[in-house]
Amino acid sequence: MRGFLASSIGVTCAAALALPLTLPSSGARAAAPGAPSAAGPATEGIPGRTESIPLTPLGSDRALGSAGAREQGLGRRDVRPFSLVGVVWNDPEAELHGTVQVRTRATGTTTWSEWQPVETHNHEHAADPGTPEHDADTVRGSTAPLWVGDSDGVEIRVRAEAPPATSRALVTGAAATPLPEGLRLELVDPGDDPPPQNPRHEAPPGSSERQTEDDLIATRGGDAGKAQARPYVGPRPRIITRKGWGADERLRERKFAYTKTVKAAFIHHSATGNNYRCSQSAAAIRSIYRFHVKSSGWRDIGYNFVVDKCGNIYEGRAGGVAKPVLAAHTLGFNSNSMGIAVLGSYSYSTPPKAVVTAIARLTAWKLGLYGANPRGTTYLKSGGGNLYKKGRNVRLRVISGHRDGFATECPGRRLYKKLGKARTTSARYQGR
Repeated sequence: MRGFLASSIGVTCAAALALPLTLPSSGARAAAPGAPSAAGPATEGIPGRTESIPLTPLGSDRALGSAGAREQGLGRRDVRPFSLVGVVWNDPEAELHGTVQVRTRATGTTTWSEWQPVETHNHEHAADPGTPEHDADTVRGSTAPLWVGDSDGVEIRVRAEAPPATSRALVTGAAATPLPEGLRLELVDPGDDPPPQNPRHEAPPGSSERQTEDDLIATRGGDAGKAQARPYVGPRPRIITRKGWGADERLRERKFAYTKTVKAAFIHHSATGNNYRCSQSAAAIRSIYRFHVKSSGWRDIGYNFVVDKCGNIYEGRAGGVAKPVLAAHTLGFNSNSMGIAVLGSYSYSTPPKAVVTAIARLTAWKLGLYGANPRGTTYLKSGGGNLYKKGRNVRLRVISGHRDGFATECPGRRLYKKLGKARTTSARYQGR
């Protein structure tokens, strides 16, 4: 299975902040057979579009055909407008050992970008092995998506390389892994932003969500806890809803999936690059959502929450922000946890202070609802991965980086170094 392959301030709820529908101020492909959808395949009227283009052998590999080619891609070509790119292939268990680079042309210009790398190891962001979402026939192998902004031209090259020494292929003495079969370039148009909402008309959390929070806090501190300051539950932060960022609910699977509780938060970066304005965050999230569902075959966007570089917090996978929604963010540790993705790439870039503050505020509230101490540790049972075998009880920090549960660069070393500050600040927001 993919998991075994190596790569890649306490306050009352009554005083909590409202859950707004506003966005930061701004300046199709048919579904795969059996793809999860509440209303069947994509049809006209669904905002956004995915164009899928098969890759072909390049250079001297052309005579070999796709099966033996060590380099595949596409030459420069005009395409319909898009803003995010990624590559998918047939077998979700197959790894792409090599490099993926793209060049794009800004819409309405003759200017082409430099070659940009695409993160090839994306299988560690996935549902746990043995779960219906992981084993669905619609699931494909995929790179991480890359945000490139408004574009109408593209060029791509995918080059095979020898697998790393830790991979199964080398351990067994097998030859260098060829490129996966069925490589396709996915070009995602996020569609238009939803109409802006008047901040004075922002809606508070719905009655069902409020009841969920009240019930959880009562469980933590009893009836007395509800009447007092509700210690160890941070104030509810401002969260932009799925409607606020423009999620097309016809794309995802209709039903929701839940886990039992939320004992830990895993922090990620989306690896989509930092070349976006915060006014474009909603479009970037819509693009990732579409890539996860229509291209990778997942039931919904993989993360529970997304944070942009300005510190705005967005609802991720559907099912209720206060509830323990089962997502697909940390292969092997999706049960009893939540995933928070920071929009961008933070291996070499330092995350802004607003990002760390947003992580702290979000975790202080959500983890507090489930009685978790952001500075503490907890135990989670592994569902299978490349660090811990399936069934092993693993001691992890309540706020962990993705790399703590899976051998990966995610969430980037510079964001990972900020998690200590996030833990301390989160606990302070909880009143600890």
